[in-house]
Amino acid sequence: MAPGPLAQVLRQLPTVEDANLLTASIHFADAGVYRIADDCALVQSVDFFTPIVDDPRTYGRIAAANALSDIYAMGGSPLTVMNLVGFPACLEHDVLVEILKGGAEKVKEAGAVIVGGHTVEDDEPKYGLAVTGLVDPASLVTTAGARPGDVLVLTKPLGTGIVGTAIKGGLASPEAAAAAAASMTELNRTAAERMLAHRARACTDVTGFGLAGHALEMLAGDGPGLEIDAGALPLLPGVEEAAGMGLLPAGLARNREHYAPRVEIAPDVPMVLADAVHDPQTSGGLLVALAPKAAEALVAELRGGGNGHAGVVGRFSEEGPGRVRVLAG
Repeated sequence: MAPGPLAQVLRQLPTVEDANLLTASIHFADAGVYRIADDCALVQSVDFFTPIVDDPRTYGRIAAANALSDIYAMGGSPLTVMNLVGFPACLEHDVLVEILKGGAEKVKEAGAVIVGGHTVEDDEPKYGLAVTGLVDPASLVTTAGARPGDVLVLTKPLGTGIVGTAIKGGLASPEAAAAAAASMTELNRTAAERMLAHRARACTDVTGFGLAGHALEMLAGDGPGLEIDAGALPLLPGVEEAAGMGLLPAGLARNREHYAPRVEIAPDVPMVLADAVHDPQTSGGLLVALAPKAAEALVAELRGGGNGHAGVVGRFSEEGPGRVRVLAG
């Protein structure tokens, strides 16, 4: 659902008052967190979507990695999972078997357990997970907490929406399609574990609202301003070519329109990067706010472990509170 209509719906719902609901006051929490003991809380999230790649098993892996990501963004560890399936009666059951096998592979990699699920007949395939995890409330990381002087680390390249549009149009190269799939199937587990070790102040994952939209979630209320260095943004292979052909997902335009009042893009930022900051991501990376030295150490560890895309992409400041400025760098 587009961010504008979703916000209108949510504003009309009653607020929940429960001292154990630790995310009650956080407007843009990635998951719900409910305390069950002084040192233990449940972290719960759900996500599902239609296929964005042709291979059923790869689709299952991507959908599972995407759903698990919200738990990681909160500093939690996935514990149990339930499959959510919509499936057309006209499709071969072998397709669903492959989807579920792909999801199961990622759940196992995450160290979680599939305990059940639910299926409905639908006009097109849909798959995802309802995930329950655990977190020590003392280690909980939310979208709130970034301070002026902190820096912003991004752990995966951008462009899954743009490359996905090219894939659907049959215009993505095999190399670009493979790189996008590899990025989307990668769990955010390692990045989450390392951000906790380096005392992350705030975190979210980059998904449907794009980099700019999710970065704004870290500036809610009395939050600081944020300057993003467009030149530091990592892009997937094939993004520049696809964007140059106008292969932009509809969600990108919706994000750009909705966030325009709070996102300023400098005129000298290359168009592909101006598009990339609003590109809706699937199973995107983590956005982590840390003190500068901690960010340097985090990036070094992630790159040393084989993540060549992790890097500092922005800085929080006292200027323009609650706004994102994208500069050419």
